[in-house]
Amino acid sequence: MERLPYIDEHAITIDATAAETWSALLAVMCRDPADPTTVPFGFALDEASQPRRFVLKGRHPFAVYRWVFELDDLGPRRTRVRSQTWAAFPGLHGKVYRALVIGSGGHRVVVRLMLRRIAAAVRPSAA
Repeated sequence: MERLPYIDEHAITIDATAAETWSALLAVMCRDPADPTTVPFGFALDEASQPRRFVLKGRHPFAVYRWVFELDDLGPRRTRVRSQTWAAFPGLHGKVYRALVIGSGGHRVVVRLMLRRIAAAVRPSAA
């Protein structure tokens, strides 16, 4: 996939191990958490490097995009999940679409909601 312009990054810190957080990420982002390729409509799996990096890509007439989740180990039972968005919006329709999705703040709301859903989905393993 071509190099795309950077859009933004959002993050949340979760009181869980990277493995627990990875499982929560897949539970939220995949139709079948046992199969990382079962990503939402409009996306395709680009990379799944358990438990550190999960990358989705997509394309439609108004945009080409990449959504990257990176899990950073912050110590015992603390993991930061970073969500990075990269996208291009070609042509006049792309500019209008960007204004609707990014400029309206809708993208920011959806990404932050997704991060909160991942945090809520964490199931601590029996230690």
